[in-house]
Parts: sequence; structure tokens; C-alpha cells
Amino acid sequence: MFSIAVIVCLSYLVGSIPASVWIGKGLYGVDVRSYGSFNAGATNVFRVLGWKAGVLTSLVDIGKGLFAASVIASIRFDDLPSGIAFWQVETFVRLVAGVAAVIGHMFPAWASFHGGKGVNTAAGVLFALTPITMWIVVAVFIVVLATSRYVSLASISASASFPTAVAVRKYVFDIDTLDGSLLIFGAVLTLAIFLAHRTNIQRLLNGTENRLREFRLARGMRGRGEL
Repeated sequence: MFSIAVIVCLSYLVGSIPASVWIGKGLYGVDVRSYGSFNAGATNVFRVLGWKAGVLTSLVDIGKGLFAASVIASIRFDDLPSGIAFWQVETFVRLVAGVAAVIGHMFPAWASFHGGKGVNTAAGVLFALTPITMWIVVAVFIVVLATSRYVSLASISASASFPTAVAVRKYVFDIDTLDGSLLIFGAVLTLAIFLAHRTNIQRLLNGTENRLREFRLARGMRGRGEL
């Protein structure tokens, strides 16, 4: 399985690119891990550095997942498996590459293994695999965020909506192009994201989670002179 090992290693290294840290330090001279929630994710970049840095970080993080699941996963070797139970081999390889990228984002080799929660990178992976389903997930995220103003709740709800949407589209609407592995992957990914957000869930239950006050473009702590 040399080929799978190469794909996993390359995907992990791409996923390890710490966009929030490099953008913060390189463009603003700020390590976002020292401010806000101390998390190396895009949400904290929005909070600390504002919307421009946040959008750029989000695009890079999403791009890592897209690149791993589409470009790196397209590398072909002679020893790729010919069949894996009921899974499509191509989908399986793309999922493996995507998971490696998400792990790289959460535990980046280039940033002392202290990364973000993997939501944007996972979204990039899933956009590469099933874009229509992901637009449904994006809609769920926007609706929950607009009604609750909790970014964490929107992220958790969106992650849970993915396997649900896959199941409905595959088994209710008989869309055969959706491989069964996506449902399994979606369920595992949802569990991982719930675990990554366990402190947010606890704060939501306690009523202490940070809520967006408004939907105007965020200036960030740096823009308000709070750093």
C-alpha cells in the first residue's frame, strides 16, 4: 500500500499548512494563538485580526481540503486496491487523503502540532466529493448562524447535516452517484467535530458561549486597538 502511504503523507503535509499562524505573523505581526480563544482557526482570526484576514485564512483552509481530495488523491500507482467492499475505490482514496489533510490541520507539523478544529478543511474535502450536498450544508450553517448568532452552533449543526443530507439524497431520492462511504465518513466526521467543539457545547449549555453581536464586517481586536 505504498501509494496510499504517499497520498496520506502528502495530504497531511498540505493540511499542516498553518494559514492562521502564517497569515497572522506574516501580514500582521500577530500570533493569533496568543489572543481571543487562543485557537489557531479561522474563527479566531476573524475575532482577532478582522474579516480580511479571516476570509483569507478560511480560503486557504478550505483549499487544503480541496487540494488533498482532488489533486493529491488523483496520484495513481500500480498498487492501489482494485476494490474495497461496497466502497468505490476512487471515493475511498479521496476520503483517505481528505482525512489526512484534516488531521494535518488539527495537528500541524509546521506549527508544533497545535492547530484548528478542522471544519473548513473538512468542508473543502467534502466540496471535492459532493458539492451539491455541501451547498445544503452551507445553507444550514447560514440559517443557524443567522437565527442563533453562535458560530460554534452553526458549525456543529452544519456538520450533522452532512450525513443526513447524504442519506436522504441516496436512499430517499435514489442518487446512485453518492457512495455509501460518504455516509460513514460523514458520521465519523460529525463525531470528530462534536468532540473538537466539546468546550463550545459546554459553554452553549451554560449560556456562556460568545455570540455574534452583529453581522457587519468584523474589524477584529487589532482593528479596535485591543491587542
